[in-house]
Amino acid sequence: MNPLPKREVPGPKSRALLELSRTVEPPCAVDQVPVVWDHAERVWVTDVDGNRYIDFTSGVLVTNVGHTHPGLVQAIQKQASRLMNCYSFPTPERVTAASRLVKTFPPNLDKVFFLSTGSEATEAALRVARRYTGKQEIVAFYGAFHGRTYGAMGVSGIQGVRRQFGVPVPGGIMAPYAYCYRCFYGRTYPECEFFCLKTLDRIIGSSSSDDLGAVIVEPYQGTAGFVFPPEGWLTELAKWARQRSLLLIVDEVQSSFGRTGKMYAIEWEGVRAQMLCLGKGLGSGVACSALAGESKVFECMSPGELSSTWGGNPVSSAAALAVLDVMEKEKLAENALKVGEVLKSRFMEMKKKYRCLGDVRGRGLVMGLELVDPKDGYTPSPELIGRLIQRCAENGLLLGKVGIYGNVIRIAPPLVITQEEALTGADIIEAGLKSI
Repeated sequence: MNPLPKREVPGPKSRALLELSRTVEPPCAVDQVPVVWDHAERVWVTDVDGNRYIDFTSGVLVTNVGHTHPGLVQAIQKQASRLMNCYSFPTPERVTAASRLVKTFPPNLDKVFFLSTGSEATEAALRVARRYTGKQEIVAFYGAFHGRTYGAMGVSGIQGVRRQFGVPVPGGIMAPYAYCYRCFYGRTYPECEFFCLKTLDRIIGSSSSDDLGAVIVEPYQGTAGFVFPPEGWLTELAKWARQRSLLLIVDEVQSSFGRTGKMYAIEWEGVRAQMLCLGKGLGSGVACSALAGESKVFECMSPGELSSTWGGNPVSSAAALAVLDVMEKEKLAENALKVGEVLKSRFMEMKKKYRCLGDVRGRGLVMGLELVDPKDGYTPSPELIGRLIQRCAENGLLLGKVGIYGNVIRIAPPLVITQEEALTGADIIEAGLKSI
């Protein structure tokens, strides 16, 4: 495959805008490669200097149907010309979107409430769970990221989310996640037999005030470094929760809408959650999130207790409907699985060749490449990440970084990507690995 032409990053127009940004915006946004986006289509981004890039970020796993998909754009434009906001008054768009969305859920989830962001969906789930169970404590996991608001912070297991913000909302009981590459207990799967789950009762016995009502978990931990638990782990966690009459909340804000090769990641193991947090790909560029749940769970809330100024507004509802149409017509979950298998196979080949590539993990079109010190093949190396991201941008590929140690490359292109485009991106990554 022919490499994309090399470009200056940042270019002159980008440098000027980045300098203006430094004078008027606080330096607390996510640290990205210095590229100022101008426009995008499908998987291709063009910056203000006219440079084109393949996007392996999807705007943090948002643009699942691709950038500016014509069907989505048309639906937004059409709706914006009719009605943009009506607070909580029902509209045909919201009610129809809810009806369509419920049909995609596992059969036990029969209600959905629309919001705007993933953090809001998490906050709503925590509120409903505490009201429904009458209990305040919730089991969460080291490495978890459920949002940056205070309720979500209380069940997040990453220091960067909590650091120097004071005491979060109490009630979160933290436990180790199945990060097998860097096991908290220093054990090895499958010989460990899910040892991290076997310790849950002991953790609760020493940390709980006997007021435990729920569990919140991600099918894979995105911010922690795209950490995928071994097959069967989520099933065993759900079984553990069920045996103790705990409400199971699954945070699929980034793992849903075809990202892993199925509509929802819990489908891989047939896990039944009582509540499901959704977002990102639901609007595919328009701010839209949702909390799905069982009727009996939502019945604990009185009318108006979950109202939202923007949630379920006509434009975001129309966007959600368009996204569902595109997902179905273009079979994007199937494409994610097919292209993802080819791409992961290529990365596994790279892992054999480059000692700095310590681990490759993922499913569908969501993967993490963990970079390590080549001297020992294990120590996290965030320094290499910075150099690799910059080299790849110069050669026409946009990447993001995540990870507890800041040493994981995020692989998450829009689900419309072709095999050829994906492998072109892989070529650029390999060239970068050679050069760092």
